Amino acid sequence: MHDILMSIILGIVEGITEFLPISSTAHLLVAEKLLGLGDNWEAFTVVIQLGAILAVLVIYFQKFWRVLVTLPSSPQSRNFATGVIVAFLPAAVVGVLLAKHINAVLLNPDIALPVIAISWMAGGLLILLFERIAPVPRFVDSDALPLKKAFQIGCCQIIAMIPGISRSGATILGGELLGVERKAATEFTFYLAVPTMLGATVYELYKKGAALSSAQGLDIAVGFVVSFIVAFIVIRAFLTIVGKYGLKPFGYYRIAASLALMAYLAFH
Repeated sequence: MHDILMSIILGIVEGITEFLPISSTAHLLVAEKLLGLGDNWEAFTVVIQLGAILAVLVIYFQKFWRVLVTLPSSPQSRNFATGVIVAFLPAAVVGVLLAKHINAVLLNPDIALPVIAISWMAGGLLILLFERIAPVPRFVDSDALPLKKAFQIGCCQIIAMIPGISRSGATILGGELLGVERKAATEFTFYLAVPTMLGATVYELYKKGAALSSAQGLDIAVGFVVSFIVAFIVIRAFLTIVGKYGLKPFGYYRIAASLALMAYLAFH
């Protein structure tokens, strides 16, 4: 029963934070620390990301299906697919080259939490700053971004390998600074999440899959379903919040979370 409860909690954390600009990796690491979970939960947290990926696929199923079906005949579909692939490549290449170093150093429990505290604070301040200085958008269609812009947004994902630097935050803010309208950058971030998260999950499962036991089957299923349901709700709500308020609320949240984590580290 204890493990089921932990699975639900981690599923909720993953579902809420995966697509918000507040870093799901950071929240999962902090949650694991606060809940006193051991290394045997690392592979579990990788698997439940698939639930969040499925939420994106379900919400945008008609778009993805239409692109797939019309790929041979539609220049627009080919441009869309090529843009997502081009944006995916920078983080994929750097991730493969640096994954071992990142896992050994930045995800070390003794190092990760201080890094997260600093990253949360820096990211929050940058959100508040960049929301003020972002140029007037020149690209408003997330389905038809120039390949150069797609590649540049993809490069922004690379810095999200540092715990606490949100993937969605990096790509949305990067897109805004590159002249992409905020909602368009947010939608493109969701599209890009599918190959990025799927690739990262498959790679991590290849490395850590042996740590999963058959006894964890029910825990994984619960975490997966909870992650999917929560992410499905959050994605829809996030688009509304971004359209109305921008990213500022998440900037203030990151600063508050950073201060709370710093206080925790100071007294433990």
